[in-house]
Amino acid sequence: MKYSETKIRVRYGETDQMGIVYHGNYAQYLEMGRIDWLRNLGISYKKMEEQGVMLPVISLSLNYKKSACYDDLIYVRTKLSKMPTASIEFDFEILNEDGEIITLAKTVLAFINMKTMKPIRCPNYILDKLQN
Repeated sequence: MKYSETKIRVRYGETDQMGIVYHGNYAQYLEMGRIDWLRNLGISYKKMEEQGVMLPVISLSLNYKKSACYDDLIYVRTKLSKMPTASIEFDFEILNEDGEIITLAKTVLAFINMKTMKPIRCPNYILDKLQN
């Protein structure tokens, strides 16, 4: 399945007093990975929202293996788990500069009609891009 890789330099404000990335910031790294994954597919999340579709996270799991620290260069590898239906699932690996896995993660997001706030099927323009 399609995947992308996002390079991130850990900022000072993302760390705790010990210089280690605060655990809550990993959700933002995953979001950056998802947005880049969509962009690499030729899809703008901003335009999705302008067309009335949003993707809230309905499930998030993280498994921390090693710490990331201030000024580290990390890589978020984002991979589609399976073809989307009314939801879309991603698997993530976050690696350090040495290529070691520091975090494994999974997210599930639901396609939601912004007017009705009800789940909808994955838009055809996304499915079309995934089948090419």
